[in-house]
Amino acid sequence: MAAVGTTATKRCGATTSAPPTIRTASAPSRSAVRSTTAPWLRTTDVGVRVCRFRSISHTGSFYFAPQIAIAVWRADADVIHAHNDHAFPLLFAAASVTDEQLVVTTHYHGASANGVRNVLLSGYRPLGRYAVRRTNDLISVSNWERERLEEDFGVEATVIPNGVDINRFANAEAERRDRQYLPCVGRLEKYKGVQHVIRALSELPEYDLVIAGGGPYRNELERIAREEYVSDRVDFLGYAEDERIPKLYSGAAVYLALSKFEAYGIIVVEALSAGTPCVVREKGGLRNWTRRDGVIGVSDTSALELSNAVRSVVEQSPSEQIPTWGQCS
Repeated sequence: MAAVGTTATKRCGATTSAPPTIRTASAPSRSAVRSTTAPWLRTTDVGVRVCRFRSISHTGSFYFAPQIAIAVWRADADVIHAHNDHAFPLLFAAASVTDEQLVVTTHYHGASANGVRNVLLSGYRPLGRYAVRRTNDLISVSNWERERLEEDFGVEATVIPNGVDINRFANAEAERRDRQYLPCVGRLEKYKGVQHVIRALSELPEYDLVIAGGGPYRNELERIAREEYVSDRVDFLGYAEDERIPKLYSGAAVYLALSKFEAYGIIVVEALSAGTPCVVREKGGLRNWTRRDGVIGVSDTSALELSNAVRSVVEQSPSEQIPTWGQCS
Protein backbone atom coordinates (compact mmCIF):
# COMPACT_ATOMS: atom_id res chain seq x y z
CA MET A 1 0.00 0.00 0.00
CA ALA A 2 1.19 3.52 -0.76
CA ALA A 3 -0.25 6.46 1.15
CA VAL A 4 -0.08 9.98 -0.25
CA GLY A 5 -0.62 13.09 1.86
CA THR A 6 0.25 16.71 2.39
CA THR A 7 2.81 18.12 4.80
CA ALA A 8 3.35 16.01 7.91
CA THR A 9 4.10 18.70 10.49
CA LYS A 10 3.84 18.68 14.26
CA ARG A 11 1.46 21.15 15.83
CA CYS A 12 3.10 21.69 19.20
CA GLY A 13 2.99 18.01 20.02
CA ALA A 14 -0.44 17.05 18.77
CA THR A 15 -1.14 14.38 16.19
CA THR A 16 0.59 14.64 12.81
CA SER A 17 -0.81 13.62 9.46
CA ALA A 18 1.55 10.76 8.61
CA PRO A 19 1.63 8.61 11.81
CA PRO A 20 -2.03 7.50 11.62
CA THR A 21 -1.37 5.98 8.19
CA ILE A 22 1.76 4.32 9.53
CA ARG A 23 -0.07 2.83 12.48
CA THR A 24 -2.95 1.48 10.41
CA ALA A 25 -0.84 -0.06 7.66
CA SER A 26 -1.67 -3.76 7.59
CA ALA A 27 1.49 -4.88 5.77
CA PRO A 28 4.38 -2.72 7.03
CA SER A 29 7.00 -4.43 4.89
CA ARG A 30 5.13 -3.41 1.72
CA SER A 31 3.76 -0.08 2.86
CA ALA A 32 5.02 3.40 2.10
CA VAL A 33 4.00 6.95 2.95
CA ARG A 34 4.69 9.82 0.58
CA SER A 35 4.11 13.38 1.75
CA THR A 36 5.10 16.94 0.91
CA THR A 37 7.62 18.65 3.12
CA ALA A 38 11.05 20.29 2.94
CA PRO A 39 13.83 19.37 3.00
CA TRP A 40 13.51 16.04 1.19
CA LEU A 41 13.99 13.23 3.65
CA ARG A 42 13.66 9.47 3.70
CA THR A 43 13.16 7.65 6.99
CA THR A 44 11.94 4.29 8.23
CA ASP A 45 9.46 4.01 11.09
CA VAL A 46 7.88 0.74 12.34
CA GLY A 47 8.82 -0.96 9.09
CA VAL A 48 7.14 1.63 6.87
CA ARG A 49 9.17 3.58 4.33
CA VAL A 50 8.44 7.32 4.48
CA CYS A 51 9.39 9.57 1.56
CA ARG A 52 9.05 13.34 1.90
CA PHE A 53 9.46 15.57 -1.11
CA ARG A 54 10.51 19.18 -1.36
CA SER A 55 7.49 21.33 -2.17
CA ILE A 56 6.78 24.76 -3.58
CA SER A 57 4.67 26.86 -1.22
CA HIS A 58 3.17 30.33 -1.37
CA THR A 59 3.26 31.52 2.25
CA GLY A 60 1.62 28.28 3.33
CA SER A 61 -1.38 28.82 1.04
CA PHE A 62 -0.68 25.65 -0.91
CA TYR A 63 1.94 22.93 -1.34
CA PHE A 64 2.96 21.79 -4.82
CA ALA A 65 5.24 18.74 -5.12
CA PRO A 66 5.09 17.24 -8.63
CA GLN A 67 7.58 14.53 -7.63
CA ILE A 68 4.72 12.83 -5.81
CA ALA A 69 3.02 12.07 -9.14
CA ILE A 70 6.17 10.31 -10.36
CA ALA A 71 6.52 8.41 -7.07
CA VAL A 72 2.91 7.21 -7.22
CA TRP A 73 3.25 6.20 -10.87
CA ARG A 74 6.36 4.17 -10.05
CA ALA A 75 4.97 2.65 -6.85
CA ASP A 76 4.52 -1.11 -6.84
CA ALA A 77 1.27 -0.86 -4.92
CA ASP A 78 -2.08 -2.61 -4.89
CA VAL A 79 -3.77 0.28 -3.10
CA ILE A 80 -3.10 4.03 -3.19
CA HIS A 81 -4.51 5.90 -0.17
CA ALA A 82 -4.52 9.66 -0.78
CA HIS A 83 -5.39 12.36 1.75
CA ASN A 84 -6.76 15.91 1.58
CA ASP A 85 -9.11 17.10 -1.14
CA HIS A 86 -7.76 20.64 -0.72
CA ALA A 87 -4.25 19.76 -1.91
CA PHE A 88 -2.42 18.76 -5.09
CA PRO A 89 -1.14 15.32 -3.90
CA LEU A 90 -4.67 13.92 -4.24
CA LEU A 91 -4.87 15.20 -7.82
CA PHE A 92 -1.45 13.73 -8.60
CA ALA A 93 -2.53 10.38 -7.17
CA ALA A 94 -5.81 10.36 -9.12
CA ALA A 95 -4.01 11.21 -12.36
CA SER A 96 -1.29 8.59 -11.81
CA VAL A 97 -3.23 5.48 -10.82
CA THR A 98 -3.73 2.77 -13.42
CA ASP A 99 -4.61 -0.68 -12.09
CA GLU A 100 -4.30 0.21 -8.40
CA GLN A 101 -7.25 0.74 -6.10
CA LEU A 102 -7.51 4.43 -5.14
CA VAL A 103 -8.82 5.18 -1.64
CA VAL A 104 -9.23 8.81 -0.59
CA THR A 105 -9.71 10.41 2.82
CA THR A 106 -10.74 13.95 1.92
CA HIS A 107 -10.52 15.97 5.18
CA TYR A 108 -12.89 18.29 3.32
CA HIS A 109 -13.82 21.72 4.70
CA GLY A 110 -15.33 23.27 1.59
CA ALA A 111 -13.56 26.57 2.28
CA SER A 112 -10.44 28.03 3.86
CA ALA A 113 -9.80 30.82 6.33
CA ASN A 114 -6.76 31.82 4.25
CA GLY A 115 -7.91 34.40 1.68
CA VAL A 116 -5.36 33.45 -0.97
CA ARG A 117 -6.04 29.77 -0.52
CA ASN A 118 -9.80 30.32 -0.67
CA VAL A 119 -9.42 31.94 -4.10
CA LEU A 120 -7.19 29.08 -5.23
CA LEU A 121 -9.70 26.52 -3.97
CA SER A 122 -12.46 27.98 -6.13
CA GLY A 123 -10.30 27.40 -9.20
CA TYR A 124 -9.13 24.00 -7.97
CA ARG A 125 -12.64 22.69 -7.25
CA PRO A 126 -13.23 21.17 -10.75
CA LEU A 127 -9.91 19.34 -10.44
CA GLY A 128 -10.85 18.17 -6.95
CA ARG A 129 -14.16 16.91 -8.29
CA TYR A 130 -12.31 14.94 -10.97
CA ALA A 131 -9.97 13.43 -8.38
CA VAL A 132 -12.75 12.48 -5.98
CA ARG A 133 -14.77 10.82 -8.72
CA ARG A 134 -11.75 8.73 -9.75
CA THR A 135 -11.70 6.98 -6.39
CA ASN A 136 -12.77 3.43 -5.67
CA ASP A 137 -13.56 4.20 -2.03
CA LEU A 138 -14.14 7.60 -0.44
CA ILE A 139 -13.67 8.16 3.29
CA SER A 140 -14.87 11.07 5.42
CA VAL A 141 -13.89 11.56 9.04
CA SER A 142 -17.29 12.84 10.22
CA ASN A 143 -20.97 12.86 9.27
CA TRP A 144 -20.72 16.59 8.64
CA GLU A 145 -17.94 16.03 6.09
CA ARG A 146 -19.87 13.20 4.44
CA GLU A 147 -22.86 15.50 3.97
CA ARG A 148 -20.65 18.24 2.46
CA LEU A 149 -19.13 15.79 -0.02
CA GLU A 150 -22.55 14.63 -1.14
CA GLU A 151 -23.79 18.22 -1.41
CA ASP A 152 -20.75 19.66 -3.25
CA PHE A 153 -19.62 16.69 -5.38
CA GLY A 154 -22.61 14.35 -5.52
CA VAL A 155 -20.57 11.44 -4.12
CA GLU A 156 -21.12 9.06 -1.22
CA ALA A 157 -18.47 8.48 1.44
CA THR A 158 -17.98 6.03 4.28
CA VAL A 159 -17.48 7.66 7.68
CA ILE A 160 -14.34 6.43 9.46
CA PRO A 161 -13.51 8.85 12.30
CA ASN A 162 -9.95 9.61 13.27
CA GLY A 163 -8.85 7.56 16.26
CA VAL A 164 -6.47 8.30 19.09
CA ASP A 165 -4.15 6.41 21.39
CA ILE A 166 -6.55 6.66 24.33
CA ASN A 167 -4.05 5.41 26.91
CA ARG A 168 -1.68 8.25 26.06
CA PHE A 169 -4.28 10.74 27.30
CA ALA A 170 -6.37 8.75 29.79
CA ASN A 171 -3.33 7.80 31.87
CA ALA A 172 -1.57 11.16 31.68
CA GLU A 173 -0.38 12.87 34.84
CA ALA A 174 -2.10 16.23 35.23
CA GLU A 175 -0.11 19.41 34.71
CA ARG A 176 0.27 21.17 38.05
CA ARG A 177 -0.53 24.87 38.22
CA ASP A 178 -1.46 27.26 41.01
CA ARG A 179 -4.80 28.16 39.41
CA GLN A 180 -7.43 26.40 37.35
CA TYR A 181 -6.81 26.79 33.64
CA LEU A 182 -8.28 26.43 30.17
CA PRO A 183 -5.87 25.13 27.49
CA CYS A 184 -5.67 25.86 23.77
CA VAL A 185 -3.48 23.53 21.72
CA GLY A 186 -2.52 23.97 18.07
CA ARG A 187 -1.34 26.37 15.41
CA LEU A 188 -2.26 29.97 16.14
CA GLU A 189 -4.47 31.13 13.28
CA LYS A 190 -7.40 33.54 13.46
CA TYR A 191 -9.93 30.92 12.36
CA LYS A 192 -9.00 28.73 15.36
CA GLY A 193 -10.88 31.15 17.63
CA VAL A 194 -8.40 31.50 20.51
CA GLN A 195 -9.15 35.24 20.58
CA HIS A 196 -12.67 34.45 21.80
CA VAL A 197 -11.28 32.49 24.74
CA ILE A 198 -9.02 35.41 25.69
CA ARG A 199 -11.96 37.82 25.64
CA ALA A 200 -14.02 35.41 27.75
CA LEU A 201 -11.46 35.54 30.57
CA SER A 202 -13.03 38.79 31.81
CA GLU A 203 -16.14 36.73 32.61
CA LEU A 204 -14.11 33.84 34.02
CA PRO A 205 -11.89 35.37 36.71
CA GLU A 206 -11.27 31.97 38.32
CA TYR A 207 -9.41 30.64 35.25
CA ASP A 208 -6.12 31.23 33.47
CA LEU A 209 -5.51 30.43 29.80
CA VAL A 210 -2.59 28.25 28.69
CA ILE A 211 -1.78 28.38 24.95
CA ALA A 212 0.48 25.70 23.46
CA GLY A 213 1.56 26.32 19.89
CA GLY A 214 2.89 28.97 17.56
CA GLY A 215 1.74 30.63 14.39
CA PRO A 216 1.14 33.90 12.54
CA TYR A 217 -1.69 35.04 14.84
CA ARG A 218 0.33 35.01 18.06
CA ASN A 219 1.21 38.73 18.06
CA GLU A 220 -2.45 39.66 17.59
CA LEU A 221 -3.48 37.33 20.42
CA GLU A 222 -0.93 38.97 22.70
CA ARG A 223 -2.32 42.38 21.73
CA ILE A 224 -5.88 41.25 22.52
CA ALA A 225 -4.76 39.94 25.91
CA ARG A 226 -3.26 43.36 26.72
CA GLU A 227 -6.35 45.14 25.45
CA GLU A 228 -8.56 42.98 27.67
CA TYR A 229 -6.24 43.48 30.68
CA VAL A 230 -5.74 39.73 31.09
CA SER A 231 -2.09 39.40 29.97
CA ASP A 232 -1.10 38.20 33.43
CA ARG A 233 -3.55 35.29 33.08
CA VAL A 234 -2.52 34.14 29.58
CA ASP A 235 0.53 31.88 29.33
CA PHE A 236 1.96 31.51 25.81
CA LEU A 237 4.04 28.33 25.93
CA GLY A 238 5.09 28.38 22.29
CA TYR A 239 6.04 24.96 20.98
CA ALA A 240 5.25 22.22 23.51
CA GLU A 241 6.81 18.76 23.39
CA ASP A 242 4.54 15.82 22.62
CA GLU A 243 4.97 14.46 26.13
CA ARG A 244 3.50 17.59 27.68
CA ILE A 245 0.28 17.78 25.65
CA PRO A 246 -1.61 14.95 27.44
CA LYS A 247 -0.66 16.54 30.78
CA LEU A 248 -2.11 19.88 29.67
CA TYR A 249 -5.40 18.21 28.77
CA SER A 250 -5.51 16.13 31.94
CA GLY A 251 -5.01 19.06 34.29
CA ALA A 252 -7.45 21.39 32.53
CA ALA A 253 -10.90 22.32 33.78
CA VAL A 254 -12.49 22.65 30.31
CA TYR A 255 -11.24 22.65 26.73
CA LEU A 256 -12.68 25.21 24.29
CA ALA A 257 -12.56 24.31 20.58
CA LEU A 258 -13.84 27.31 18.64
CA SER A 259 -12.45 26.77 15.13
CA LYS A 260 -14.52 27.82 12.11
CA PHE A 261 -13.07 25.12 9.84
CA GLU A 262 -12.73 21.53 11.07
CA ALA A 263 -13.78 18.34 9.33
CA TYR A 264 -13.47 16.38 12.58
CA GLY A 265 -11.79 18.02 15.58
CA ILE A 266 -8.98 15.73 16.76
CA ILE A 267 -8.25 18.08 19.66
CA VAL A 268 -11.72 17.40 21.07
CA VAL A 269 -10.99 13.67 20.90
CA GLU A 270 -7.75 14.15 22.79
CA ALA A 271 -9.34 16.32 25.49
CA LEU A 272 -12.26 13.93 26.03
CA SER A 273 -9.85 11.00 26.20
CA ALA A 274 -8.08 12.80 29.04
CA GLY A 275 -11.43 13.18 30.85
CA THR A 276 -11.69 16.91 30.16
CA PRO A 277 -15.14 18.28 29.18
CA CYS A 278 -15.34 20.52 26.12
CA VAL A 279 -17.09 23.58 24.76
CA VAL A 280 -17.18 23.46 20.95
CA ARG A 281 -18.27 25.89 18.29
CA GLU A 282 -21.28 24.64 16.33
CA LYS A 283 -19.43 24.98 13.04
CA GLY A 284 -18.22 22.34 10.60
CA GLY A 285 -17.37 18.93 11.96
CA LEU A 286 -17.19 20.22 15.53
CA ARG A 287 -20.99 20.33 15.72
CA ASN A 288 -21.10 16.52 15.62
CA TRP A 289 -19.46 16.44 19.05
CA THR A 290 -22.37 18.24 20.72
CA ARG A 291 -24.27 14.94 20.84
CA ARG A 292 -21.76 13.45 23.26
CA ASP A 293 -21.62 13.52 27.03
CA GLY A 294 -19.25 16.13 28.40
CA VAL A 295 -19.62 18.48 25.42
CA ILE A 296 -21.63 21.70 25.06
CA GLY A 297 -21.99 23.49 21.72
CA VAL A 298 -22.14 27.26 21.26
CA SER A 299 -23.23 29.24 18.21
CA ASP A 300 -22.31 32.56 19.83
CA THR A 301 -18.67 33.13 20.80
CA SER A 302 -19.32 36.17 22.98
CA ALA A 303 -17.59 36.33 26.36
CA LEU A 304 -20.88 35.87 28.23
CA GLU A 305 -21.99 32.87 26.15
CA LEU A 306 -18.64 31.14 26.52
CA SER A 307 -18.43 31.76 30.26
CA ASN A 308 -21.92 30.32 30.75
CA ALA A 309 -21.00 27.26 28.69
CA VAL A 310 -17.78 26.69 30.65
CA ARG A 311 -19.60 26.82 33.97
CA SER A 312 -22.30 24.47 32.67
CA VAL A 313 -19.97 21.83 31.26
CA VAL A 314 -17.31 21.88 33.98
CA GLU A 315 -19.43 19.62 36.17
CA GLN A 316 -19.79 17.03 33.42
CA SER A 317 -17.44 14.10 32.95
CA PRO A 318 -17.06 12.53 29.49
CA SER A 319 -18.30 8.94 29.63
CA GLU A 320 -18.69 7.77 26.02
CA GLN A 321 -15.94 5.71 24.45
CA ILE A 322 -13.62 7.49 22.04
CA PRO A 323 -12.61 5.50 18.92
CA THR A 324 -9.07 4.13 19.05
CA TRP A 325 -6.82 3.66 16.03
CA GLY A 326 -7.37 -0.08 16.29
CA GLN A 327 -11.14 0.33 16.12
CA CYS A 328 -10.95 2.81 13.24
CA SER A 329 -8.71 0.54 11.18
